[in-house]
Amino acid sequence: MNAVVGTAPGEGLARLQSLLERRHSCRAFRPDPLPREVIESLLETARRSASWCNAQPWHVLIVSGEPLQALREDLMARARAGAQPAPELDWPREYRNLHQERRRECGWALYRAVGVEKGDREGSTRQALENFRLFGAPHLALVSSETALGTHGVMDCGAWVANFLLAAEAAGVGSIAQAALASWPDVLRKHLPIPEDKQVVCGISFGYEDTGHPANGFRTTRAPLSETAAFIG
Repeated sequence: MNAVVGTAPGEGLARLQSLLERRHSCRAFRPDPLPREVIESLLETARRSASWCNAQPWHVLIVSGEPLQALREDLMARARAGAQPAPELDWPREYRNLHQERRRECGWALYRAVGVEKGDREGSTRQALENFRLFGAPHLALVSSETALGTHGVMDCGAWVANFLLAAEAAGVGSIAQAALASWPDVLRKHLPIPEDKQVVCGISFGYEDTGHPANGFRTTRAPLSETAAFIG
């Protein structure tokens, strides 16, 4: 018996693979907001995410309109001042070997797409600031998890983020998960009611994609299975 009634063997997997292949990090958005029902449908879909012991630790704030613009302006000001990030979660100590190569490949592909040449510090700084402008997105989903749940809570939030991004792609909505938005929790807490017992995990900027913007004109690659998986037995 098929797991999904009316779905031929392999059809569901093919649909999922198609979504995964189409999805990309959107780095330029149109300003027009999404209808409330579309946002609610994305949240309804993502809430089915798996979690350890079904704890469902994700706490999500959807920020739009004037509150989002005020937050955007403060984040931009902090970034322009050259402030050092002070996230509530540890960021990677360093990227090494293959991970560094993949990171650089992605970064240079973006720079080429938007016309930033190697050595153009002004251009690279300008593009980096786009993170804190939320790439012009009309909506932000800020994700936090109860601090007491530690690593497991953050892992569960990662599953929720992945499913929200896939739901957005299925609905024709652009999105990008952004660790950079957790750089300064004090700025976030100034604007948003983030419970004291929760730690900020990341943000997701989302809205309708500006398909004509060059920042959306490149795609990242994926490592072959030989680099990321092994069969034992």
